[in-house]
Amino acid sequence: MTIHLAGDSTVAPTDEGRTSGHPEIPLLGWGDELAAFTDDVVRNHAIGGATTASFRAEGRWDALLDELRPGDTVVIQFGHNDQKEPAELAAEGGYTDRLARFVAEARANVARPVLATSVERRLFADEDDGGVLRWSHGPYPAAVRVLGHDLDVPVLDLTVFTRWLYGWLGRDASAALFPHGAAAQAGLPVDDGLAKDNTHFTTAGARAVARYVAEALASLDGVHDAEAPLGAWVMQP
Repeated sequence: MTIHLAGDSTVAPTDEGRTSGHPEIPLLGWGDELAAFTDDVVRNHAIGGATTASFRAEGRWDALLDELRPGDTVVIQFGHNDQKEPAELAAEGGYTDRLARFVAEARANVARPVLATSVERRLFADEDDGGVLRWSHGPYPAAVRVLGHDLDVPVLDLTVFTRWLYGWLGRDASAALFPHGAAAQAGLPVDDGLAKDNTHFTTAGARAVARYVAEALASLDGVHDAEAPLGAWVMQP
């Protein structure tokens, strides 16, 4: 089976340090690290700046469909850029309509669609390590959850997972998941643009999300359902 990924820069392959200015600290999406946690082939079609509209208009969705084989999985995560075009891509309008069309076309190709909510931006509301994390995607994650329910499509809630991850690590430690934090830890210069980027991951952030995605997909496949429960063996009198 092949896992195909459709999405924006938070899913896309590495830029090899071109954006951060530090080759040793690349900017990449979680899709770039997914192959490390699964035995399935991974085809990452995601690209920076993509919306549910541009991904089709640029021919990327058609290219993905051309590669699909029966039994493949298609993970679809958009929203970061769709929210910048509310007139055409409103959460309960054009965004949902386009996601629904992706789902229908994947199924028409005998593939399994899986929807994913957007990974959260790391935006703490104050300077405290335990500060409140702001919500940055408005109604878009909820629209994905509703669509998944209505169309009987699995949903990977990456918004919830990443909010938990940043909050669990705390303000300071979670910075290392992003290029500005990794650069600061390494004593490298950080320009103003990079310092404000709490959206795009470095390798550590991409791997954390990718591992969660891999575990979630394995659970959907029932990979370990036949394993014998270990409770009786682990529990001691």
